Amino acid sequence: MRAVVQRVKSAAVEVDGRCIAQTGTGFLVLVCVMAGDTQEDLAYIAGKLVRLRIFEDENGKMNLDIRQTGGQMLIVSQFTLAGDARHGNRPGFSASAAPQQAQQMYLALCDAVAQQGVTVEHGQFGADMQIQMLGDGPVTILLDSTRLF
Repeated sequence: MRAVVQRVKSAAVEVDGRCIAQTGTGFLVLVCVMAGDTQEDLAYIAGKLVRLRIFEDENGKMNLDIRQTGGQMLIVSQFTLAGDARHGNRPGFSASAAPQQAQQMYLALCDAVAQQGVTVEHGQFGADMQIQMLGDGPVTILLDSTRLF
């Protein structure tokens, strides 16, 4: 499972010109379920999202996690994170999970984060979404449950 975590002041997602989810201070998370992902991958990413210490403490150091700040998450499914453009200029997406499995794991990830005490909003799986965000920092972190960067 891959995730791009952006610390935000606010974020919102629209489908067909209608806002379907929005959040205040916290994270905008773009997530891709990869072929072969298991419950262990899901638990790893959920745990990292909740425990990631990228909010500033009273000394200006990134030392606080989202629960300590009362932040929220907007989690959006984005299969294009599986894109492989190493060969040619048109990325391939065969490393992403099949849609049915991806949707199930995506929703399970949202639930797993919420069960750890974080308010979670989410996009609409498979929809053409427009995302607005007011980045904070900017701070952007890449997470991958199966490899190191």
